[in-house]
Amino acid sequence: MAEESIQITRFNAIPSPQQFTSQIEPKNVPAVFHGCINHWKAFSKWNPSTGGLDYLEELAGSSTVEVMLSKSAPVFYGDIRNHERVQLPFATFIGYCKDFSLQSKVEHAPCSGEKKLLPESLEAEQDSLLVGDDPCQIYLAQVPIMNTEKEERVQLGVLIEDIQTPLFLETKTLASINLWMNSAQTRSSTHYDPHHNLLCVVSGSKQVDLWPPSSSPFLYPMHLYGEASNHSAVPIDKLDLSVHPRAEHSKKYSQRVILHAGDALFIPEGWFHQVDSESLTVAVNFWWQSEMMSGMLEHMDSYYSRRILKRLTDKEMNQMLCKTSPYVSNKPSHEPSGGNMLHDLEPCALKSLHELVSLVHDHVNAADLSNAVDPSSDIEKTDPKKIVTSELYHLEDDPVATIFWALEPLNLQKMFLAMVHHFPRTLEALVLHLVSPVGAEVLTRKFEEMDQLINEEDRNEFYREFYGVFDDQYAVMDILLNGKESFSRQAFKNVMDKFLGVKVQ
Repeated sequence: MAEESIQITRFNAIPSPQQFTSQIEPKNVPAVFHGCINHWKAFSKWNPSTGGLDYLEELAGSSTVEVMLSKSAPVFYGDIRNHERVQLPFATFIGYCKDFSLQSKVEHAPCSGEKKLLPESLEAEQDSLLVGDDPCQIYLAQVPIMNTEKEERVQLGVLIEDIQTPLFLETKTLASINLWMNSAQTRSSTHYDPHHNLLCVVSGSKQVDLWPPSSSPFLYPMHLYGEASNHSAVPIDKLDLSVHPRAEHSKKYSQRVILHAGDALFIPEGWFHQVDSESLTVAVNFWWQSEMMSGMLEHMDSYYSRRILKRLTDKEMNQMLCKTSPYVSNKPSHEPSGGNMLHDLEPCALKSLHELVSLVHDHVNAADLSNAVDPSSDIEKTDPKKIVTSELYHLEDDPVATIFWALEPLNLQKMFLAMVHHFPRTLEALVLHLVSPVGAEVLTRKFEEMDQLINEEDRNEFYREFYGVFDDQYAVMDILLNGKESFSRQAFKNVMDKFLGVKVQ
């Protein structure tokens, strides 16, 4: 497709559902709709400059929302190693916005078409802050107002009354509606989404840079087997052309849009975008599934390739695990998880505990295995340097992963809690030194299954106790994430070999 045919279009008149579906959406090219949401109740009620913060606090202040905290603020990277998400009362976040508004001494002029919203001096200043020290590092990102697939995740459903689905989306089956809000200026990392998106600015302004999927080579997409595969690997605040030389040409393929209050931007599936938001900007976005795969447009080829390879890699991962785990349930349990004594364990869990402790002792050359489940037998006396981790990728090759796999999720949870209270050093050695790539994949899948079976209070308590065993909780999370990525990488190599005949090193 010629470059001129993928230029962003702008509309001052709102299209009809028929016009959008037949003439705009199928092109998979961004479009701006000026004044699209001026009629919303939110447009007049949520504006911070006219009492909007007080209104929002009164309307939804008692709700608990998930906020993003980042050490790299004002840049918020999608990779979960660069941020954390924490629960926070919505009223507390509104309080941060009020405080920032009062304390801010610098007046920012309205943006023009080529003006960056984030001054370099502000970026340098914010980079030195520690997470939690300043509300500038807090971003209310993608907080559900409506979600058809995960209704239990909806945190701000009360806001739905103040917004309206734009007329041209009324024939679409929406997946979710989300709130985006920041106190200080923020910048999102460059990424794409796996669905169509309509971004609506309620107050403030946003600067959006967009790249078609055909420009992927210049943006260095993260590897498909990672946790942030839809993000660019190029750090937007610290570009190093010696590491990412092709990024020098990325600007030639980008287009920039400035959205003011009332405007909406259609971002098609697969288009990379990076968003700068001025202080106290409030936005709402709509996500819905597209039908683009049936069109197979040329400028989308790199995105199709990534989606296909990702699907093949996911299937390969399941094949490497032999089968799908049978213990998934959609009905959370509100029953307590039980005691943490050894005699509380079911026979299968107690047997697994015996086997795991024995395996750990084997690896540290422990002399006496007969007291494996005796609290007096503690692995703290052993030398962790003697432990050797094998790179194992198939379930049948790894006895530790096999034990994890065989346990029903709640029995695995109880076994771990027993280890927390009776064998903390053994648990530490097990996770730090004996969890292989396939073990990390199995363990995190079991945790996901467990999360569906217990209520939020029990879930949070379990993770607090489990990770509390380790001196550095983030190091443990890194081990599990790195193991998962290593497992996925091997699956990706297998896919490249099987389907493309390419040997990936």
